Amino acid sequence: MRWLDGARDGGLSPDSPFGALAFDRADRRLTGAVLHDMNADVVALQEVHDLATLDYFHDRFLVRTGLAPYPVRVCLPGNDGMGRNLALLSRFVPTSIESHAKLVPADLGLAPACGQPASRPVFCRDCLIVRLGRLTLFLCHFKAPHPDTQETHDFRRTEAKAVRRLIERRFVAPADALWLVLGDLNELSPRVPSDKQDIGPLRAPFAVDLLERRPQGQRWSYHEPRLRLYSRPDSMLASPALASAWPTATPRLVREGMGTEAGLYPGPRLHGVGRHRPHASDHAAVMVDFDPAP
Repeated sequence: MRWLDGARDGGLSPDSPFGALAFDRADRRLTGAVLHDMNADVVALQEVHDLATLDYFHDRFLVRTGLAPYPVRVCLPGNDGMGRNLALLSRFVPTSIESHAKLVPADLGLAPACGQPASRPVFCRDCLIVRLGRLTLFLCHFKAPHPDTQETHDFRRTEAKAVRRLIERRFVAPADALWLVLGDLNELSPRVPSDKQDIGPLRAPFAVDLLERRPQGQRWSYHEPRLRLYSRPDSMLASPALASAWPTATPRLVREGMGTEAGLYPGPRLHGVGRHRPHASDHAAVMVDFDPAP
């Protein structure tokens, strides 16, 4: 029997295929409710098992909320090895979709991360480049910060360098092109000077962090209950041209599907959300409107 439940949260002891099934279904229902409320035309997802799982979620959970369907559904195998892949839902047909899971650092003129063999792919999962009209998306999910070692920091910084190199190779004048880097970049050190952060190669002046348009204290997108940590590993890094053309485009953080243990969020939650689970995710959904569309 195959369980089409997508990525699984291992935060509860009965988190086995049978013990977790009720939580999995509740989580997917809540994820569908969050996406229904957002009603975004393009959705970037992380930690999706495969295309069959994405189709199952779309047909059995998402569309049944009354949300208009997403004709374009993409989930390409990456490097995680545990079925935690990048995915895309879109109502627009992309001009192109490119995976870069097989790239090694040398392909981009980079040295491997400290302690990593030269033959290891530069991306822990992948970097999906999606062209939608005049806008190009760089979908990423960088190396997890656990264990918190110099090796994981070096790996993420190399991933950031690789994304920047892909942007620089694609556009003659990157600052003048319309592009957006988005996803869980696993940067947990916002107080560190931007050039010293793991994602420093993608920071200003190369890109504009759209989340910094939100007030201080209202930028967190993730809660780690064991460490009582609130952070913002999720990023939307816009090209200077994109940020300039839409100067008021400010990301919205949708926290209604997060567990009640994330007490910094005082707002309403979806029916059925528990203290830890069920939940839509331990991350808030991050959404931004570009109107009119690029």
